[in-house]
Amino acid sequence: MAKPDDRSNNVERLQQMAENTQHNIQEANESLQNTDMTSEQQEQIKNKNERREESIQSFKNEIEDEEAYRNNQ
Repeated sequence: MAKPDDRSNNVERLQQMAENTQHNIQEANESLQNTDMTSEQQEQIKNKNERREESIQSFKNEIEDEEAYRNNQ
């Protein structure tokens, strides 16, 4: 038998994931100050941060969906 879908903490979980991702962006930006880093490494970090920003936007969209689900229950 399938386990029931427990969505009770999805908003909080998604918010925490977005906060963690934002923290990772900040840490990566600080690491860009490292002058020992090659331009290729800097470019990789910048590209990863772009993907992180996209993830944060996805988290925000999911949070809106989950809040709407909560309000309709």
